Amino acid sequence: MNPTPPQAAGSLNRFLNAIEAAGNKLPHITMLFIWALVITLVISLALSYVSFDYRHPSTGAVIAVTNMLAPANLLDLVVNSVKNFMGFPPLGITLVATLGIGIAEGSGFIHTLLRKLMSYIPRASLTPAVVIVSILCHVASDSVYVILMPLAALMFYCAGRHPLAGVACSFAGLSGGFTASYTPSVIDPVMQSFTQAAAQTLDASYSVNVLCNYFFALGGTFFVIAACWYVTDKIVEPRLWATMPLDKGLENDPDLRITPVSALENSAYRKACTVFLGLAALLFVLCWPEGSMLRAPDGSLTSPKAPVMQAIVPLIFIFFSLPGIVYGYAAGTFKSSSDVIKSMEEVMKMLLGFMVFAFFAAQFLYVFGKSGIGTLLAISGAEFLKDLGMPSAGSLLGIIIFTGMLNLLITSATSKWAILSTIFVPMLMMLGISPELTQAAFRVSDSAVNVCTPMFPFYPLLIMYCQKYCKQAGVGTLSSMMIPYTLALLVALTFVLYAFWGIGIPIGFDSGYVYPPVK
Repeated sequence: MNPTPPQAAGSLNRFLNAIEAAGNKLPHITMLFIWALVITLVISLALSYVSFDYRHPSTGAVIAVTNMLAPANLLDLVVNSVKNFMGFPPLGITLVATLGIGIAEGSGFIHTLLRKLMSYIPRASLTPAVVIVSILCHVASDSVYVILMPLAALMFYCAGRHPLAGVACSFAGLSGGFTASYTPSVIDPVMQSFTQAAAQTLDASYSVNVLCNYFFALGGTFFVIAACWYVTDKIVEPRLWATMPLDKGLENDPDLRITPVSALENSAYRKACTVFLGLAALLFVLCWPEGSMLRAPDGSLTSPKAPVMQAIVPLIFIFFSLPGIVYGYAAGTFKSSSDVIKSMEEVMKMLLGFMVFAFFAAQFLYVFGKSGIGTLLAISGAEFLKDLGMPSAGSLLGIIIFTGMLNLLITSATSKWAILSTIFVPMLMMLGISPELTQAAFRVSDSAVNVCTPMFPFYPLLIMYCQKYCKQAGVGTLSSMMIPYTLALLVALTFVLYAFWGIGIPIGFDSGYVYPPVK
């Protein structure tokens, strides 16, 4: 029988238990938005009788709250409910991108890609390599948790290292470092859509580039790798060996071996990669001419008006679906077009909950926007911050801290930014801070805190992976493993953001630090 590992410090246990208890008392995230809708309707009624001294910075109009419970406004809400749902910013973006990723996953292309990447990694470089692969997986859908985490644990185990450190390391790189990325990912257009909509409540002509945080995300990868590498090798793994012994008999488990990529899979993989590279070359050729139809009228490729920027989501679909189809037919995982369709249907099942959430979130955003409460909060908040005399750097740090605290209970970036963007973006625009910088500050703590809260939706799955090697592992085990990553990633990503800001390095395409933007 394995000895019982020492319990974590009492204060840490109490803290984790408090977070878990508070989180478990929250209703479903969709129910939160239903309540938010109801509360906003009631508040709009109360505030409609109050006169405010604030004026809209662009129009000069006096700020007033509209009573959304008035019969005419309620009728508008009902009439426009379908339109609101269809116009919910991340809905179409998420569905289209996920269809392509579903084909690549259903064919086995992504799984083979991960296995090949892992097979080239020497033991000494295992930790940074796992983090790098995890960052590469930011472009995939949530189903990558089912592939990457157990594979990383197995890689660590086969290398004579603690498998739970593999789970922690890959989890930190994938979710904790989600802000950092080598390539554009599905979350970029989702965040951009909310940010632009929020900015346009103050400035109707303002546009936000889909890749407005790309340079920051790319620069952050180096610091995420360093932070996760240090925490894994110097803090987490030594503690695991001391407190979490592996179950006996694991060496006899035939499943704890890495299956090599077969010759057929190798051949299919090469064909799929050839298609991917061919698509990249074709896109380059189409974008290269100065008169390319993919460029903006001024010739820019990175402007929000450039068709290539507007087509980021369809491009993600194409770059995943076509190589996935080629791989599937070459490897035999796709026998007919019905299998391709089925792979898209299967991945869509994962989004059913999101679509239900999107309907009610869309109605909330409609009421929140039309009532004028969002504008009131933004302008009054900006005036409050002005009265405090806080520097811009302090205001951004406040957003990072507040988002991190909120993320302990609500981990969905879309859910939080759907609300917070309507307040933070225009509020900080009033203080001269660009929407792009506000979005970057939000994303710092949104990702870093994900990994340490039991409210993260994949926690039960990750605990199951841990229990494959240590049956006594539980919520406290995973949370205590991940807290050092959260602290390290918060410090690292905050440092990168402020360093970019201080030096004046652009955080993304068509992105500045001040509002109005400097021409």
